[in-house]
Amino acid sequence: SPPPSPPLHSFHLLLHQELDTKHDKHERLVKLSRDITIESKRTIFLLHRVTSVPDVEEVLTEADLKLDGVRLNIRMIAEELRGEDLHQFHRAFTPGIQEYVEAVSFHHFIRHRTLISLEEINTKLVFVKEPEGQQPMGTPQVLTFQVTPTDYLLGVADLTGELMRMCISSVGNGDMDTPFQVSMFLRQIHDGFSYIGNTGPYEVSKKLHTLRQSLSKVEDACYTLKVRGSEIPKHMLADVFSSRTAMMDQDEGMA
Repeated sequence: SPPPSPPLHSFHLLLHQELDTKHDKHERLVKLSRDITIESKRTIFLLHRVTSVPDVEEVLTEADLKLDGVRLNIRMIAEELRGEDLHQFHRAFTPGIQEYVEAVSFHHFIRHRTLISLEEINTKLVFVKEPEGQQPMGTPQVLTFQVTPTDYLLGVADLTGELMRMCISSVGNGDMDTPFQVSMFLRQIHDGFSYIGNTGPYEVSKKLHTLRQSLSKVEDACYTLKVRGSEIPKHMLADVFSSRTAMMDQDEGMA
């Protein structure tokens, strides 16, 4: 006679355990993503101080240390994803990664006035895991985390809002160069996103509207500087921009 088949309940038990394991991993990834989001936002907040401090390099160095801390959390995500299908868990950590891209690209822009590439971001997300136990001869394991092109684009799209704020506060502190640099940079980013257009992921095309708003506010600020900059005292320029920005927001809300 054929051997008895394993009881059905043991199969259900295995399935249940596997689902529990995946659920627990998902929850850990969500928590890590939340921590990454919080620390990245704090880094962005810190970076906004560059418009009002005498030593910009000091702020950038402090932000560097904060970003190192964020990368430790990304390393933990890489640990969790080892041997797993990334796409199965992507939704759990995408918000944090987008916020990290925003912070790291803001930091890069302040220092270099250029856009950081996806390759440059991913280069810093290669982690060496030393062999465990008492095995000095063991080979170190390399862990890599790769930011997806979509998360990169979404993070860069959010960066434009921070640059718009930086532009307005820099004018308030008498910096007449930053608004024009930001304006040219945003125009290039906008053209790049327009080129992707509706062929890219839906979330990316959705961000194009916000990007256009940021660009128009910065270009409006630059126009005011060019036309009326000499007649408005520097300390009042920021008020002019803020009130014009508020009016534009109201118009957009009514439209």
